[in-house]
Amino acid sequence: MAPGCFRSSETTQRWVTGQTSWLRWRSSRVGTFYRGWIKVKNGDVTEGMSLLRSSMAAYRASGQQAWMPHFISLQAAAYEIAGQVEEALTLLDDALQIVEGTGERWFAAELNRDKGQLLLRQGHTEAAEELYRKALGIAEEQGAKLWELRAAVSLARLRRDHGRRAEARDLLAPVYDWFTEGFDTQDLKEAKALLDELA
Repeated sequence: MAPGCFRSSETTQRWVTGQTSWLRWRSSRVGTFYRGWIKVKNGDVTEGMSLLRSSMAAYRASGQQAWMPHFISLQAAAYEIAGQVEEALTLLDDALQIVEGTGERWFAAELNRDKGQLLLRQGHTEAAEELYRKALGIAEEQGAKLWELRAAVSLARLRRDHGRRAEARDLLAPVYDWFTEGFDTQDLKEAKALLDELA
């Protein structure tokens, strides 16, 4: 299962609540972390944030580094949901520093895109565009098509919102056209809807 799938609380819930045979996984720090994420996504922000903080602290204390940027990005998304955008940005900066320090770059494109979204929310359009372009470049270099699609959608939306509709379509269309399956997934549905709007 692709790590980005855990952005969906529905997918995460299936994993954590027993539609998997990984009973040991469910009771681990990682399982607790995802239970916290589900709670935040389902509106129980206080309890969810508490689980996220405690499981992240335990995970860090264990000395584990694997998947740390991904976990931090979900924690940052939870802070965003809670309306704590500055804290979310600080977490994403932390995750990007870990990427640089460890070389664990598989999630680098998504981290840059996430940071761009937060900066755009604060009105920093140029900084957001720069991060979207960086995310797109990293994803292209890695051949990470899901991350490339997400970065292209974010950048295309930004360009659309600034009257650059033709540029937006020219950017997104070839990325979308690469896919031959998965058209019922949320990412591809959003890309298709945007392309239809830009037509």
